[in-house]
Amino acid sequence: MKAIRLVATDLDGTFLKDDKSISDEDLQMLEVLGERKVLRVVATGRNLKKVHEVLPKHLPFDYVAFSSGAGICEWKSQRLVYRQNMIKETTNAIIRYFIERDTNFHLFRAVPENSTCWYYKGSKACNEFERYFEFHNSVSEPLPSSQQIDGEACQFLVIFPNQMELFLKVKQDLEERFDDIKVVRTSSPLDTGYIWMEIFHKDVSKGNAVKFLCDHENIHHHLTFGIGNDYNDLDLLNFTSYSYLVENGPEELKANYRQAVSNQQSAFSNSLKKYL
Repeated sequence: MKAIRLVATDLDGTFLKDDKSISDEDLQMLEVLGERKVLRVVATGRNLKKVHEVLPKHLPFDYVAFSSGAGICEWKSQRLVYRQNMIKETTNAIIRYFIERDTNFHLFRAVPENSTCWYYKGSKACNEFERYFEFHNSVSEPLPSSQQIDGEACQFLVIFPNQMELFLKVKQDLEERFDDIKVVRTSSPLDTGYIWMEIFHKDVSKGNAVKFLCDHENIHHHLTFGIGNDYNDLDLLNFTSYSYLVENGPEELKANYRQAVSNQQSAFSNSLKKYL
């Protein structure tokens, strides 16, 4: 473990089993890491409220980078140590972009209030959008009638049918129009084949969140371990020096990283054992 001073893990599909439970082996590994003074970090796409749904406060993590790195909190104290939102002008311009194209979207409020959101429904029906809305209607409200907001925002969520050409065309168009955003592909957690697009400030990523913590804790990035399972983990895995993709990750990504067993087989602790 001399070669590793920080360990960062994704949650869903990586540290969490499919039923959102945590294996005894992974819990024991967290304790071992703490005894060896290794910083233990969660890097997840979940907002902080959703993190609390699956991680008890007593769990021995040191930091949680939530909403793909838009915010970071010290886990024990729950103190927010970092946030990065999109500015109002860019947010409203992107709102206009999607409304002009009759595109459904969700827009999440600025960190740390980003567990709530606005939504816009165009004329094109989308079953995946409706399913997501059904899960989140208690924390959603319609976009203001002015079709703009008066402040910063954390992220957009736009759902595409399984048409990669369409996704890439919109991604390229947005990134050419706006130089202060980042467009990220994620897989549908509902396993329906739809492609999810998330739009953040350009500096938001799981990798940048871990870099911030390395600087904050005076840890060289060569001494970092990362493990994930999806496209939104790429920035994390490209930053950490010892980087693992779980067996249940996308096939097209596996050649680029060290291979881990699946999340069902304690991939987190299994991958770290060889460094003990």
